[in-house]
Amino acid sequence: MSENIEGINYKEVIEYALDPLIVHTQLKIIYINEAAEEFFRASRDEVIGASPLDIFKDSSKPAITKRISGAYSEPAELIEETIYKMDGTQVDVELYCHPIKIGETKAIQTYVKDITERKQQEKAQCEMNRQINELASNIVPILKGIAVLPLLGAINQDRAEQLLELVPANVQEQEVNRLIIDCSGIYKIDNLVIDSLFKISNVLKLIGVQCIITGIRPQLAIEAVKLGITSESIITFSNVKEALYYLGVNNR
Repeated sequence: MSENIEGINYKEVIEYALDPLIVHTQLKIIYINEAAEEFFRASRDEVIGASPLDIFKDSSKPAITKRISGAYSEPAELIEETIYKMDGTQVDVELYCHPIKIGETKAIQTYVKDITERKQQEKAQCEMNRQINELASNIVPILKGIAVLPLLGAINQDRAEQLLELVPANVQEQEVNRLIIDCSGIYKIDNLVIDSLFKISNVLKLIGVQCIITGIRPQLAIEAVKLGITSESIITFSNVKEALYYLGVNNR
């Protein structure tokens, strides 16, 4: 691993690369850089001579073997895999490998990029989307044409925007013409979200649905006033019972 390419020492170039790099040939690791030592939590002496297949799950090994075989002649496509560190910790990574030549020996250089945080964010986003879909679908019919939509938890900007898309569609699907949006279960909200919440009301008006908002706490009311939203622009009540009375559904 001391080849010079036009005066540049190849080993020095990859040794101090920020991403973990592995060089292997004939299913034997012949070099790892400093970043790879730290990433895999192992010294070079522990890794060099081992098979690059050892870090993969058994179910992935046949496909990886085929991929390695092809990478001696041309770069392999970027893939995502779950691999093991030397201490048994699983980690999600991106892998990219391409052929290199060390003297007369054909070898493969593999780049390893930790994407665990990104995968966790993607999982969190999927869970959020699921919750949003569930939340927007949680329209509870009271009488024909009248329903209640209880909003629960934290409503951030992303959730508010998706609610703006989903609620009108769900209301039309259920043939609701008067919808009570109850905010008493919301524990975290900001100015932008309040603005989006009232936009839902305006959109519902445009499609012929009367919207009533209940459960607005004092702090939310203050923020709404700051945004220029007044009681003249939307119907509000302190709770769902008051709203239902207004609609003639029940008595006080």
